[in-house]
Amino acid sequence: MAYWQWGRPGSEHVVLCVHGLTRQGRDFDVLAQALCERADSLPGFPDGIRVICPDVVGRGESDWLKDPAGYQIPSYAADMLALLAQLQAQAPIKTLDWVGTSMGGLIGMLVCAQPVLHTAGAAPHEVAAPGGDAAALSLPLPVRKLVLNDVGPALQAKAIARIGAYIGKAGHFNTLQEAADAMWEICQSFGPHTPEQWLALVRPMLKPVSPGADSPMRLHYDPAIALPFKAATQDAAQQGEAMLWRLYEQIKAQTLLLRGAQSDLLSLETAQAMTQRGPHAQLIEFDGVGHAPTLIADDQVAAVARFLLA
Repeated sequence: MAYWQWGRPGSEHVVLCVHGLTRQGRDFDVLAQALCERADSLPGFPDGIRVICPDVVGRGESDWLKDPAGYQIPSYAADMLALLAQLQAQAPIKTLDWVGTSMGGLIGMLVCAQPVLHTAGAAPHEVAAPGGDAAALSLPLPVRKLVLNDVGPALQAKAIARIGAYIGKAGHFNTLQEAADAMWEICQSFGPHTPEQWLALVRPMLKPVSPGADSPMRLHYDPAIALPFKAATQDAAQQGEAMLWRLYEQIKAQTLLLRGAQSDLLSLETAQAMTQRGPHAQLIEFDGVGHAPTLIADDQVAAVARFLLA
């Protein structure tokens, strides 16, 4: 699993930013730079911060899985615990924050709900993998602050169907602009972006294809990530929602919930319920945005920075 690191490598304060279903870690370039710059200017952060933005397996620069059954939230959560263990070995972490967009928020909910079992003689917590095996990995310390970006325990069926209509289609393109135009057709809910901002978001979403192909570029992710997504039944979805609410109720981290005011994935009803249950999230909505805020606009960056760096 590849990841992108910003800020000071030895900092004791880590912010882990995890992307959405078909996205990759470079989505957080603007936010990561802003967080690092602001932390460097504040007296409460003498050694700054380090921001870690992984490419979830099957996306970006990370490897693709031989077995698509591994493209599920429990496996991703185990991967993040392994990443945190590696980061902890590189430089001790004393403060851990999490920013999760859509799928990244679901992973964060699962990770945050894990007990911290790192004392001498304690058995590591087991995160169950889809096939029934378990990865014996522990959370090195509690997540202090959690940002859930347009996601919650209950997801709207209409949005799931919309995402299912395009996920898994590899997409081949001759130019960056051609790809940008095609992606805008399915991502207009991200809200207003300048042409420069949109091209910067799209560029890391493309990878070169082998010489001799009909077009030189394709989308970055493994089309097989669609298989577990599309295989989910209505019963499984209902059971998953119940489980996510149980996880949410266990979260102890101070929580900020971001919502696009026109989101078709996170309903206002669910968002309001999240302010009353579990960690009693603080809710901020962004008008003119659906699913999901890209955390590039100044007001979105400022909201996250105020919360994490207060």
